[in-house]
Amino acid sequence: MKRQRGAALLLVLWALALLSLLLGGLAGWVQLQSRQALWYRQHTQTLLAAEAGIAQVMADRHWVADGRVITLTFDDARLQVRLRSERGKLYLVNADPEDWLRLALACGADPAQARQLVQALEARRHQGLAPFRVLEEVRQLPGMTQALYSQLLPEITLWSDLDRPDPAFASPLMRKALNLPRQNAEGADPGQVLEIDSRAERPGGYQARLQLTVLLSPAEDRAQPYRVVRWQE
Repeated sequence: MKRQRGAALLLVLWALALLSLLLGGLAGWVQLQSRQALWYRQHTQTLLAAEAGIAQVMADRHWVADGRVITLTFDDARLQVRLRSERGKLYLVNADPEDWLRLALACGADPAQARQLVQALEARRHQGLAPFRVLEEVRQLPGMTQALYSQLLPEITLWSDLDRPDPAFASPLMRKALNLPRQNAEGADPGQVLEIDSRAERPGGYQARLQLTVLLSPAEDRAQPYRVVRWQE
């Protein structure tokens, strides 16, 4: 009888230990889910603030699209928005091979790597292959590394239709690489396609960033002032 009672007590103790373990795991899981839900809510609010920055800037239209910082606020978020005309970038469809070579070198490619990229670009054109549909396809070119791709991406475009970048909207890196003259962007025509970079920061260290390429509506009275052609978070 005593042995039966001892076995029953041991079984109860094991059951209590297992139940405690399960409850502890459940409590940890609930706590993790709560933290994730809080982060997601805060991140979503920060992302919406970045979108609000874009809306504010596009509603104003008194901007200069040369990459200068526009400081704004929205609710409790601090915003930094930059606009840059695609006219200041190298147009992939008909970029001169020499300009492409110089830009690749300025972005950190070694001479052999830069020549390989130019040859791949020229081969793509001469073979009658389909043009680039998205900028990210450049990552697949022979000789392209992630580091070089990260430097090149802000300097190339599919939407300018210019033989060479417009000096008024070219970045300092582009002007130096292609030996472009320095020109004032104020009063210059930025064209119909802009890149918008909106960064939002809220209390608690929450940050979000949106990068959009937009096509402006030709008529100012349009309900939708622009159309998004590229979106990155």
